[in-house]
Amino acid sequence: MTITLTDGGTTLALSDDLRWADEAEWARVEQSVERSITGALIVQVADRTEAGRPITLDPPDEQSAWMPRSTLTQLLAWAAVPGKQLTLSLRGSTRTVMFRHQDAPVIQQTPVFFFSDAADTDQHLITVKLMQL
Repeated sequence: MTITLTDGGTTLALSDDLRWADEAEWARVEQSVERSITGALIVQVADRTEAGRPITLDPPDEQSAWMPRSTLTQLLAWAAVPGKQLTLSLRGSTRTVMFRHQDAPVIQQTPVFFFSDAADTDQHLITVKLMQL
């Protein structure tokens, strides 16, 4: 399925080979445990909303999910805008997301082949750190 990020009228297609690396790390249940001054156990449990859920899209290996430098350039431009909200289309569902600047760097890249005179068509491995709103 196609993975896209959209900002109004601009849609950026990402590689379909990207994986949602931290998908299974999100728990729907939030829990805190502490002791009172009498020694009694206090357990608080609640259903967690999807807001703040991390979505890290990264290549599963070095042979897949190559993307052109032009994709990297657009991602960097969006990431440079504080509070930028985007629409992520992933596996047939859409989510409103923003970059996780608290987990910098929000975009990591490695050129597949290094060229000193980089072109927009040069291929890169790109990791993008987002969070759902």
